[in-house]
Amino acid sequence: MFVPSQYRQPDSSWMLDIIRGNPLAQFVSNGSPEEGPFVTHLPVIQDPEWHGEWSSDLAGGRLLGHMNRANPHWKALESGSVNLLTFTGPHGYVSPTVYEVTPAAPTWNFTSVHVHGIVEKIEGTENTLEVVQATVRAYEKDFGAGWDMTESLDYFRKIVPAVGAFRIKVTGAEGMFKLSQEQPEEVQERVQRSFGGRECTRHQATAQLMSKLP
Repeated sequence: MFVPSQYRQPDSSWMLDIIRGNPLAQFVSNGSPEEGPFVTHLPVIQDPEWHGEWSSDLAGGRLLGHMNRANPHWKALESGSVNLLTFTGPHGYVSPTVYEVTPAAPTWNFTSVHVHGIVEKIEGTENTLEVVQATVRAYEKDFGAGWDMTESLDYFRKIVPAVGAFRIKVTGAEGMFKLSQEQPEEVQERVQRSFGGRECTRHQATAQLMSKLP
C-alpha cells in the first residue's frame, strides 16, 4: 500500500487499534492465472498463545482466523505462502464546503491497515475448535455481553469439521491514516467538527481519531 509520509501512523498502536476495533478483515491470497486472486471477509484475532511485543511494523506478531472449508479459497490456501489481511477503520467524505475556500476539491478521509504474513493451516478438530472458542472469547469481551459458550460446545463440535482455521505470522504492516493532515490547522479543525456533528457513527469515530493527531 502506498502511504504518503504525512499519512503514516504516529506509532504502531494506531494500527493495532484499527485491527482490534475493526476485526472483520479482507483476507487476500494469490490464485492461479485462471482463477485470479481469492478474497474472503473473515474475523481475525490476536493469537492468545502469542505473548510477544508488537514491533513498529507489527512483524513477528501472530493472528488467528477461520473460514468455511467449502470456500474455494481454503482449498487454494497453502501453508508457507504469503498472504494479505486488510482492515478498514473510520472514514468519511469531506465536502469542499468545509474548507471555506475556492477553488477546492472534495476528498475522502479514511484509515486502513494492510498486514502481510505467512499462513499456517491449523490441522485437527480440537485445534480448530480452540480457534473458534478463542474468537468467541475475544469478541464477547470486546463487543458482546459476556455470553457463556459452555452449553453450546457440543453444537460447536458438530459444525467445526466444516471450519478451516489458520494462523498468520506477521511479516510486516502498513497503516494509512488520511485525516486532512495536509490542510492548515484551522481547516483540519473544521473537518473534525463537521464529522463530529454528524449522526453517522463512523464520521464521529473519524472525528475522534482526528482529535488524537499529534
